[in-house]
Amino acid sequence: MKKRVLNLLMIVAMGVALTACGGNNSDKNVNAGKETNTSQNGSNSGSNAGEETTPGDEANKEDESTGIVKADSAKGIVDAILSKVEQPALAPIEGEMVKDLYHLDPSILEDYAIMSPLMNVKTNEVAVLKVKDAKDIATVEEAVKKRAADVQKQFETYLQDQYENAKNFQVVKKGDYVLFVISESADDIVAEFETLVK
Repeated sequence: MKKRVLNLLMIVAMGVALTACGGNNSDKNVNAGKETNTSQNGSNSGSNAGEETTPGDEANKEDESTGIVKADSAKGIVDAILSKVEQPALAPIEGEMVKDLYHLDPSILEDYAIMSPLMNVKTNEVAVLKVKDAKDIATVEEAVKKRAADVQKQFETYLQDQYENAKNFQVVKKGDYVLFVISESADDIVAEFETLVK
């Protein structure tokens, strides 16, 4: 009798524990998904306690009442694009890496957000670059074309489908912004960019 009661209590306790863990895991999966999307979208918005915030983060946060990402900066534009056009896992390129990979001194930029593949088996990249001075648009366009050539060279004998993807890159300028994109969904990304940049 005692064994049955103990077994029953164990089953009830395990059920309660699993339910509690299941709820937490569900929350964790949702949060992990948000973090993944946030990482893919290059967001550093300090929405979690203890995270650092950077200037302009407030402008890039999702409007809680509408669920729409505000596109008041290069990062906000990239976030908004990537929230609508699915891409493989992407990670931000910043600082010295911009000089190394993009042949570009970020000091000529007022604002930028560059997302490149997390894994070295994809060529997808999305970059929104805002110049301080309109005379530097040509410099930025030349730099992103060099980046496209580098990516093509890297994949020319590696993965043929990704090489073809890199050959079909697009560069779009609008106002003080330049969009550089390598993606199978480049047309969709360009269309989103066009609607976001006034």
